[in-house]
Parts: sequence; structure tokens; C-alpha cells
Amino acid sequence: MNNILTVKNLCKKYEKFSLDNVSFSLEKGKITGFIGRNGAGKTTTLKSLLNFVHPDSADIKFFGKTFEEAENEIKQKIGFVSGGVNYYAKSKIKSITNTTKRFYNNWDDKAYLKYLELFKVDENKTPSMLSDGMKVKYSLALALSHNAELLILDEPTSGLDPVSRDELLDIFLKLSEDGITILFSTHITSDLDKCADNIIYIKNGQILAESNIDKYVQSYRVLELNDDKAQELKDKLIGCKKSKHGYSALIKADDCQGIEGAQPADLEAIMIHIEKE
Repeated sequence: MNNILTVKNLCKKYEKFSLDNVSFSLEKGKITGFIGRNGAGKTTTLKSLLNFVHPDSADIKFFGKTFEEAENEIKQKIGFVSGGVNYYAKSKIKSITNTTKRFYNNWDDKAYLKYLELFKVDENKTPSMLSDGMKVKYSLALALSHNAELLILDEPTSGLDPVSRDELLDIFLKLSEDGITILFSTHITSDLDKCADNIIYIKNGQILAESNIDKYVQSYRVLELNDDKAQELKDKLIGCKKSKHGYSALIKADDCQGIEGAQPADLEAIMIHIEKE
């Protein structure tokens, strides 16, 4: 296995929430979507990877090495984006970039200017003058401009209009073709349908699924049912809920034999029903 990142038994306990033995791995050149409802632990997990949040315990290795062994080397190979730019709100973007680029041995001015043009970011503006979506674009331009081998992105498409999101997903696909590994959290499941190879699903601080996205989606079906049918199949149904014409529920594809009306599920439907459990 050519894993860029391996996470084993990541634990972090708060008063009202905890990450419980979170474990997963990322394969080189693959795009992995990190999904789960708000508060499930996505951001805490991502920040724990880079010690922005200090785990209670964890075995985390980037490129086969721990932060204790090679922190600077690892950080040279990672691009991280968490929300927009909220620091140096009154400084010009050009000045922020000139400071940031000094930390990276492989900074590429040509790539940086390309992404500024693509994202239509004016580097003579300040972060305080940018919309939330434009702040995300600028953060991404920084992350994409030092030849990172791994991108860790927390809600990178949040706040972007549909056209900008589509442009960004095209960039992700091209980067993946070039061997770049991408992990990004999102609540916009349609983005994952367009570009992700794999998904990691976290619920209540625990990893519920780690899978190839197509295999995962194909393992479920959606049913529309009346009261009688819902009662008859209740032991097989997942997240049964009221719908316009009765009930809807998830059912495993392996449990569908002889059941009429089962329809293909998408990632959004799977999440909605599983979160009802």
C-alpha cells in the first residue's frame, strides 16, 4: 500500500464530545471526501493531524514519518486550508503572500500567479475586502503554490458559487492525475459525486465507513413505503422517516432481493437516512 497518510487510534476527549479511535489512510494520488454532519468531528480530526489541536493519543504518519521525526520536511509537502483568511485583515494580499512564501523551499511564483488569475483574486486588496468565497480561493492559491504532495482542505467549496465550485473540482481532478493526494471535508455531497475516489464517513466522533465511493453508494438502496410495508420490513430498514407519500428508508443492497421499488441511492440520501438512526 502506497499510503501518504496513516492515522491510527486518534483520540481527543472534550467535556461533551470526543474523537474515539479515529483511524484511516490515504492512498497516493486519490481524492478522498471526509463527510459527516456538523459537529461529527471532521474539523477536529483535520486540525489534530497537524497538531493545531493536540490529540490525547494517536499514531499519525505522513509519508511514513511522524511530526516528531520530520515536522519541517512534512510541512513542506502539505497544503492546508481551513476556512478563509482571517489574519492580517488590513494587510494587502501581496504582502501576506510575500511573507508566506518564505516558509516554503519549493514556492512557485508562476503557479501562484496562475491561480490568482484563475480565481480572479486581486492581490492589491486586503482580506477584509474579500467575500468569504474569495478568501477561500486565496487560501487555496497559497496551498497550491508550493508543490505540495498532500492537500488537506476543510470545507474548501463552502461559500463558493456553483461555477467556482466546478472550476475548483476540475483543479482537484487535474492535481489527482498529477499524483497529488487530496483530503477534503465537505457537506456538499454532490461535489464528491463529481470528483472523489474514496470517502471517510465520521459520525459522533467515530469512523463509520472508509470506502471507495462507488462501492459504498452501490451497497445501499432507497425505498418509498406505506405504513404496512414499513412495518413489514422494519428489521431491514435504516433511518426510516416520514416522506410526502408515506415513508422513505435506506436498505442494504444485499437485503433487496424480492423487494419491489428499491431505487439507487446517492451519497446525500445515504447520509440523511443513516443520521436518522
